[in-house]
Amino acid sequence: MVDQAFTAVMKEYDVPGLVVGVTAGGERHFFEYGVASRESGVPATRQTVFEIGSLSKTFTATLAGYAIHMGQLSLDDHPGRHVTAVRGTPVDRAQMLHLGTYTAGGLPLQFPAEYDREGRALDYFRSWTPAAPPGKQRRYSNPSLGLFGYATAAALGQPFKEAMHHLFSVGFGLRSTFIDVPSSHAQAYAWGYNLKNEAVRVNPGAFDAQTYGVKTSAEDLLTFIEAQLLPSGLDVPWRDAVRMTHVAHFEASPLRQCLGWEQYAPPAALNSLLAGHAESMVLGSQPVKALAPDFGEAGMLFHKTGSTGGFGAYAVFVPSRNVGIVMLANRNFPNTARIRAAHAVLATLGELGPAR
Repeated sequence: MVDQAFTAVMKEYDVPGLVVGVTAGGERHFFEYGVASRESGVPATRQTVFEIGSLSKTFTATLAGYAIHMGQLSLDDHPGRHVTAVRGTPVDRAQMLHLGTYTAGGLPLQFPAEYDREGRALDYFRSWTPAAPPGKQRRYSNPSLGLFGYATAAALGQPFKEAMHHLFSVGFGLRSTFIDVPSSHAQAYAWGYNLKNEAVRVNPGAFDAQTYGVKTSAEDLLTFIEAQLLPSGLDVPWRDAVRMTHVAHFEASPLRQCLGWEQYAPPAALNSLLAGHAESMVLGSQPVKALAPDFGEAGMLFHKTGSTGGFGAYAVFVPSRNVGIVMLANRNFPNTARIRAAHAVLATLGELGPAR
């Protein structure tokens, strides 16, 4: 089923290389297709390092969960408590909860061009005008999650990249996951391909590390997903951190917004997942209903997409069935195609994976 679903996607969108990892009932399988670089012809494998774009936000959210466990952060905090540069600005009316769930009041998808570079991000929040009070609308936003991650690192008293390295290596034992790919893994770092078939890598930008900066392998990403399925195997701080990212705080039908992850009620029909990635959900604002912090009923599905100019990624898992899928590609192709292919595989796994 994996071959059928994903090779069709590769052909339709001219994807150079794609790796799928599947975990079901404690067993893992990898499916490796194409090349990591068209120029060199090196095969794409489970150890190939891909850019995962906004899937990075789930790692950032996990870091926030860790900071909360350590008593250095609260979702009730206002960002100005940890970032003096935004203290007293309009964004400081929001709480960390709102920044982490895109409900701070209408922060845009991207930073305006004049602020989208290192050193200018915090300046933007001094000029931003909210469109709504905090907690009233969801608008998917890199500035929102970016400030969430920046303030989290400040609460921990560490540079963000240093804190994330601790998460990767100590928290989850990931050996091929980075913000900045080191020379030791340079040969494993895939090249992405844009619409002109030019070989590209991600461009720097404001809060890039916090929102779209993670690079990882299918092997590592599947390890991260297995930790979502069975967090009891982690050390206590990280166990609590993972569980915090599974709590839904706001509903913007058809999805329920957690920290990083998006949650869907069973049976999580394909149409619901696709509706959650409609243009209006990605580019517009939706009214939200505040939820009492809730893990949701058994059978909840969690997922997140991510893209950069030359890469596309997707992760989906259902804890009650102990199943999950990751997909990494060196082409940014539509989220709807990723969701359709993974859902077809997940439907099969749902029948085979043991309930717990």
